[in-house]
Amino acid sequence: MDERDIRELLEQVTSRRLSVPRALERLRHLPFEDLGFAKIDHHRALRQGHPEVIFGQGKSPAQVAAIVRGMLRPVGGRHNILITRAGARIFAAVRRTLPRRMRDAAKFHPLSGAIVVRRNREITGKGAILIVCAGTSDIPVAEEAEVTAAALSNRVETLYDVGVAGLHRLMQHRKMLTSARVIICIAGMEGALPSVVGGLVAVPVIAVPTSTGYGASFGGLTALLGMLNSCASNVSVVNIDNGFGAACVASAINRL
Repeated sequence: MDERDIRELLEQVTSRRLSVPRALERLRHLPFEDLGFAKIDHHRALRQGHPEVIFGQGKSPAQVAAIVRGMLRPVGGRHNILITRAGARIFAAVRRTLPRRMRDAAKFHPLSGAIVVRRNREITGKGAILIVCAGTSDIPVAEEAEVTAAALSNRVETLYDVGVAGLHRLMQHRKMLTSARVIICIAGMEGALPSVVGGLVAVPVIAVPTSTGYGASFGGLTALLGMLNSCASNVSVVNIDNGFGAACVASAINRL
């Protein structure tokens, strides 16, 4: 539910197209709905511009399906539903809980474990979010960022396998880099790519360290520290493997 949904509801009541009791029924579960094991924040879109996202890891398929069912109920019904860090069993449960007419709108992205129930294809971001990925092994994190940014109504472009081991692969895409409004830069190993990208562009670069690498990468800690110490002044950093968080920040910037 967002401001547009509330406005539409009030206009329907004012024009007598919707009765007061039916309007109250639609508002019954606001601002949040208590399922016992979860509290669905139906006001999230009104406050932050995008609805609550379900973190699938650690939840049972039945729990995720129940949360999705609850997110389908309130006013409006236009927002996309995003589930991160899920699996095939959760996707099957979610698809079963959807009305038959909506099942084809649900898509599972196995590399990242993201599930999207696409109900709105409107683009509200002002420009393109470009996702730059250092290596093929980093693509699962890049896909999470890509799916999240698209679900949040942004135009998304991707540039994969352009790490510093072959810098010429990046340099041939200068036009893409300079035309983006926000860049998400994803790298493992020593985490050098965001500094290079940051030095080429005048827009925010959100760096995502990944856990890709050998022993001394310490599960992404080396890349994280390298990115935090970047000499490029337009680079900021999110947590290890957090493509979702990077996409949320990029989306917020892209709406400004």
